[in-house]
Amino acid sequence: MAKTIEEINKKIKDGNVVVLDAEEIIDYIEENGAKKAAKDVDIVTTATFGPMCSSGAFLNFGHSDPPIKMNKVWLNDVPAYSGLAAVDVYLGATELSESEGMNYGGAHVIEDLIQGKTIKLRATAHGTDCYPRKDIETYINKETINQAYLFNPRNVYQNYAVATNSSNKTIYTYMGKLLPRFGNATYSSAGQLNPLLNDPYYRTIGIGTKIFIGGAQGYIAWHGTQHNPNQHRIANGTTIGPGATLAVIGNIKEMSNNFIKAAIFPGYGVTMFMGIGIPIPVLDKEMIDFLKIKDEDIFTIIEDYSVQRRNKPTYGKVNYKQLRSGNIAINGKKVQTGSISSYAKAKSIAQYLANLIKEKKFFLTEPVSQLPQDEKFGNLEILSQEEI
Repeated sequence: MAKTIEEINKKIKDGNVVVLDAEEIIDYIEENGAKKAAKDVDIVTTATFGPMCSSGAFLNFGHSDPPIKMNKVWLNDVPAYSGLAAVDVYLGATELSESEGMNYGGAHVIEDLIQGKTIKLRATAHGTDCYPRKDIETYINKETINQAYLFNPRNVYQNYAVATNSSNKTIYTYMGKLLPRFGNATYSSAGQLNPLLNDPYYRTIGIGTKIFIGGAQGYIAWHGTQHNPNQHRIANGTTIGPGATLAVIGNIKEMSNNFIKAAIFPGYGVTMFMGIGIPIPVLDKEMIDFLKIKDEDIFTIIEDYSVQRRNKPTYGKVNYKQLRSGNIAINGKKVQTGSISSYAKAKSIAQYLANLIKEKKFFLTEPVSQLPQDEKFGNLEILSQEEI
């Protein structure tokens, strides 16, 4: 019998909800069958923890006396975008410090804010009749500013390619250090714990879905940038390659550094590791058919990151069980693999979210709109004005 989110929320309120994480449900289905699992289990928690460069924060500082309309803003010497209102900025996670370069960036400022540390604010302005001040230098923290919330345009990739390097030199990328002549291969996915691989057609994950983000409760705000639902799929609905993405939002003041970490990728720059968990309501048996997905059922492609073209050379496909074994074969060569995301951390987030639900601290929401199933995905072309 089908369930509704309203019915499941009542079970949470009554204290008799059954919640498993996306790893536990696999064993439950194998032991009890899909039909019984659909009846018995109400929610499956999914999660991911990995570098998500397309992240950042909106901040509002409040007005000084006299007031200032900030044109240029730095936070701990990291530039923030101020082309909004007078004292609103957007701080990108990958923005670099003007004094420390790749050793410190926007992600570090966000992490410092979450920890309650003091941040140096410096701003300049051209001055107006209503905002006469032309410069300011002061210190802020998460308690002294007004709003501070993450708004991440692209998180939680449905899937992602494996990176390797066929060239004769080591290269440094957002997929980590890649050794020459297929010396290693890196990947970034929670595989069978990944939210969008457990709900591949976005039946329950949509705009307005409540999520766990960085230790707080937040929401899916929109489909993410580079959302590509037309990515090639196999029979179980999973994509081979990136697929869908999510734009997400959450309150920095409620977050924890247990679930958000700034990071430096040598030779590439700053990024931010994000922990995100999404509960999937078990509405019917069809959901169980998706939730039984295992690492060995999820495939992705192997791409050559030494070739800097849009369409990189590929070396076949591989599943996540093979990737997690520690090595794969490329052109007949045994190649060591390594993950730049953390499966163990994703598992702990899925369990943490499950406990919040059981403790009646987290309830589900109905999506107010579905994610696009047929979004056009394009690339930047180099055109002359005459070609437009």
